[in-house]
Amino acid sequence: MIKVSITDDHYVVLKGIESLLKDEKHIRVISIHENGQDTLEAFEVEQPDILFLDINLPDINGIVLTKTITKSFPNVRVIALTNHEDVSFVKRILDNGAFGYLLKNAHKEELLQAIDTVSKGEKYLQKDIEKKILNQSLGRKEFSALQPKLTRRETEVLQAIYEQLTTQEISEKLFISPKTVEAHRMNIMSKLGAKNSVGIVKIAIQKQLL
Repeated sequence: MIKVSITDDHYVVLKGIESLLKDEKHIRVISIHENGQDTLEAFEVEQPDILFLDINLPDINGIVLTKTITKSFPNVRVIALTNHEDVSFVKRILDNGAFGYLLKNAHKEELLQAIDTVSKGEKYLQKDIEKKILNQSLGRKEFSALQPKLTRRETEVLQAIYEQLTTQEISEKLFISPKTVEAHRMNIMSKLGAKNSVGIVKIAIQKQLL
């Protein structure tokens, strides 16, 4: 029996997936959650074999949550289930421990195939996503030449901004002054051509710096 949990901030999506899987004899949906905190608390009691996880959650970014789950509950295999088709999201969440990536337009057969594949310890990507990754990889050399170059410290600050830490929190985490944090932030904005922290994150994801 494969135990499945689902985390999505849309209740209709949760119940829809649960309904699709309810008649499968080898699969049991043990929990559904509308945010990351509830997910982590539930896993302290009973862990699923597989978690279908949306990237956009109200309390924590799904990519960050995937990293946390992978570290704290290594037996749980995450399958991203999202509307994001951007290859940078796919690579980011896979790099942080996810075993699969599905779009919310996936058919029931794809859901089942993803569950069966991932339960065996293998990666699963929806066909459309595989094509996008292949197409992008063909132009990777040209793409790399256009990448902005960040220093090691700028990369650390960028990661902290992505995690939504405040200037003071970044200062304490990296053992540098708030003034230095702001200097790095301005340098990052300049190199990426961003106007604010939201722009920094958006552009950094597009350029695969996160």
